[in-house]
Amino acid sequence: MTVTGVLQLLALILVLGVTIGPLGRYMAKVYGENPDGSAPGDRVFLPVENAIYRVCRVNPKREQRWNVYAISLLAFHLMAFLVVYVVQRFQAHLPLNPTHAPSVSPWGAFNVAASFITNTNWQWYSGETAISHFTNMVGLTVQNFTSAAVGMAVVVALIRGIARRNGRTLGNFWVDLTRSTIRILLPIAFVVAVVMMSQGVIQNFHGFRAATTLDQTVQVQTTDAAGKAVTQAVTSQQIPGGLIASQEAIKELGTNGGGPYNANSAHPYENPNGFTDFLQIYVLLLIPFAFCVTYGRLVGAPGQGRILLVVMAVIWLFAVFASTLAEHNGNPVLSRVGVDQSASAYQSGGNMEGKEVRFGADSSGLFAASTTGTSTGAVNAAHDSFTPIGGMVPMAHMMLGEVSPGGAGVGLMGLLHFALLAVFIAGLMVGRTPEYLGKKIQATEMKLVVLFILAMPLAMLTFAAASVLLKTAVSSTANPGAHGLSEILYGFASTANNNGSAFAGLNTGTKWYTTTMGLSMLMGRFFLMIPALAIGGSLVRKQKVPVTAGTFPTDSALFAGLVIGVAVIVAGLTFFPALALGPIVEHLSL
Repeated sequence: MTVTGVLQLLALILVLGVTIGPLGRYMAKVYGENPDGSAPGDRVFLPVENAIYRVCRVNPKREQRWNVYAISLLAFHLMAFLVVYVVQRFQAHLPLNPTHAPSVSPWGAFNVAASFITNTNWQWYSGETAISHFTNMVGLTVQNFTSAAVGMAVVVALIRGIARRNGRTLGNFWVDLTRSTIRILLPIAFVVAVVMMSQGVIQNFHGFRAATTLDQTVQVQTTDAAGKAVTQAVTSQQIPGGLIASQEAIKELGTNGGGPYNANSAHPYENPNGFTDFLQIYVLLLIPFAFCVTYGRLVGAPGQGRILLVVMAVIWLFAVFASTLAEHNGNPVLSRVGVDQSASAYQSGGNMEGKEVRFGADSSGLFAASTTGTSTGAVNAAHDSFTPIGGMVPMAHMMLGEVSPGGAGVGLMGLLHFALLAVFIAGLMVGRTPEYLGKKIQATEMKLVVLFILAMPLAMLTFAAASVLLKTAVSSTANPGAHGLSEILYGFASTANNNGSAFAGLNTGTKWYTTTMGLSMLMGRFFLMIPALAIGGSLVRKQKVPVTAGTFPTDSALFAGLVIGVAVIVAGLTFFPALALGPIVEHLSL
């Protein structure tokens, strides 16, 4: 890493360290830390929330059991899916379509609807030409808020299951959804959007605007009316407009990731300079890390939250250094030969293929590790152009289940499942009934933990294996051999983990990929959330047992190491054979 890269990382850690504490404590109060139910900002937010409850006929004081909470969640997602799907299908006939974007095909609309309701924001299309401003506003941006809020609501329900005793309910889904959106996501996103606009991120209702290019020596091959190939000089360029700053803010804050432009955060209208790049990385990490503070407050044991924060930070930092160093060192094949014809030096500036020169290798590696560790999916460089190891790091980061620090809410949700598995293993080692925060972890919880852990690999590896066996699916890869396998693996790792980033070398606009990846997103979302709520429902009914000399401490460095080990071993046993055939063999072949 360069000195600039190290200073950027240290500045990021410093800003996060200063801000996640206050935000985490604020979120704890939003979700009911105070016994009387009051929270900061009641004078402003409470009238808005009560109006929403009246319109939706929701009783905010009536809590739900886990199964009712889950049914409410599924019902909300069903309606959201239908709205996003219908808006796309009738896009050509709806207002705010200055680019005259056509209506989206049925398979494509299914994929996009599944993508945005699951917080994946996978985009097989070019946003500049395929999606109208109306669809972006009413369909996609709304889901950026609500899908993030759903993830936050589910982890809060799970936390209540751990914290409460002899209970039956986990809260009210509609209240948690509303409060997450109104009190947390909207205010922060508004501030971030304003800062983005001040730095040059655009926010308008314009369509394409023609601009005369200074360099008119570029030529392209086209066909004339008779179908004959002709060569034409490029003398103008279509400059897109759009409501970019508002969507950019929530796409990072809500760990969504889908950008309105095809180039995502590599596009200068989405990410103009180094400051906005730093801001985007900071914003996408903010809520996932802050949730550890929230967790410690809600369970009444801040040390428990701090130890999970350490686990997240250790894995994230390892991914940051591994990805950044791989890209900074560059491709060994492109080394310079010294005077003695044996000494070699790495590429000057690192591997810059597929990267923006205003960010460089260090910032690209930091962004890649952060976005894949948080299920955000935004990219400021083409991961397909990374070195084999540099590309494997974000892929493996997703395969861990995106728990470092994970998405808004769902990252902590996944890490808590690894924590439960860790205490179960520790209990087997010492011959005691496993306990976590005074709750006995028994067969019911472990069966649900296993379902949770197996859901994502099932959604990823099943469809990836089928794609490798189909010639039509393999033909969508841009590269043969190991790198082509990496493109397929990365695509399904991204969709099954609700990440949304892409290797950028796989054509996923086909009927096969839009369908299978849509199903992969749905499995990766609901096959994890339902078991998580069921675990919360099981734990909330249990009485807490007193701490004894034999109780395994879950706020210690030993426990942190155990959780990290469990997460790495589970992912390694599941995905190492696939990685060995993809990026590892590609690296060894250099």
